Amino acid sequence: MRKPIRRDIQRNSHALVVHELGQKIVAGTYSVGTLLPGDGELAEKFQVSRTVLREAMKTLSAKGLIAPRAGIGTRVTEESSWNLFDADVLTWYFQRGITEEFMNHLTEMRQAIEPAAARLAAKNATRKDILELYSLVENMNEATTAHELAVMDLDFHLKLLSASKNPFMNSVGSLIEAALVGVFRLSSPPKAGDRMTEVVSSHKHIVDMIDARDEVAAAAAMSHVIVRGRERVFAYDTGPEE
Repeated sequence: MRKPIRRDIQRNSHALVVHELGQKIVAGTYSVGTLLPGDGELAEKFQVSRTVLREAMKTLSAKGLIAPRAGIGTRVTEESSWNLFDADVLTWYFQRGITEEFMNHLTEMRQAIEPAAARLAAKNATRKDILELYSLVENMNEATTAHELAVMDLDFHLKLLSASKNPFMNSVGSLIEAALVGVFRLSSPPKAGDRMTEVVSSHKHIVDMIDARDEVAAAAAMSHVIVRGRERVFAYDTGPEE
C-alpha cells in the first residue's frame, strides 16, 4: 500500500487483471448482480492465458466481489459481501469516490483499532520501539513537502501497530494503510506553518504519552489524530490554506 504514495505500481499479468476487473466492479462498470464476460472474452481482452485469468478470478472471489456458478457464469456479488478489510477493495472504494457516510464508517473502524493499539503500546512498547517512534516524528518534522509528510505519517502509524506487541494489530495494518492513503489523497495536504506544526505536534504527543506509560492519554491522543484527519477530508477545519 505504500506504493500509491511512494512510486508507480508495477503489476504482473495476474495483478493487472485483478486490479482492472476489481476497480470496474467497485466503480459499478460491472454492476451488482450482472454476469461478467466469459473467460474467453476476458482472456482475449487482457491478453492473458486462461490459467492466469482463472487465478485472477479466484483472487476476486476471495475478496468477495464475484461468485462463480457452474453453467451460469461469474456474477458480481452484493456490496455487503465485499471484504472491506482487503486493502485493494478499500483502495478501489477511494478511487470510486467515497461519501461522508463511508468516511464516517471508516473513521469508526480506525477509532476501534488505533487508540487500542496506542493503549497497548503504552503498556508493551520497548525502549527501542519508543525511540523509533520519536525518530519517525522527527522525520515528519523535517519533511519539506506534503508527499514526504504523508510517507512519514504512514510509517508512524504502522510502527505504532507493531509497538502494541499484539499480532492481530499487524494483521489489520493493511486496513490502516489503505485508510491513510485514502485520507492523504482526499484531504487538503498540510503546508508549512501552523497546520504542518499541528500534525507533527499531535503525533509527538502520542509518543510522549506512550513514553510516559499513560495508556488512557495515549489512546486519547490517537483518537484526536484520527478525528482531525477526518475533518481535513471534508474541510471542516476553518480558514483557507496558507
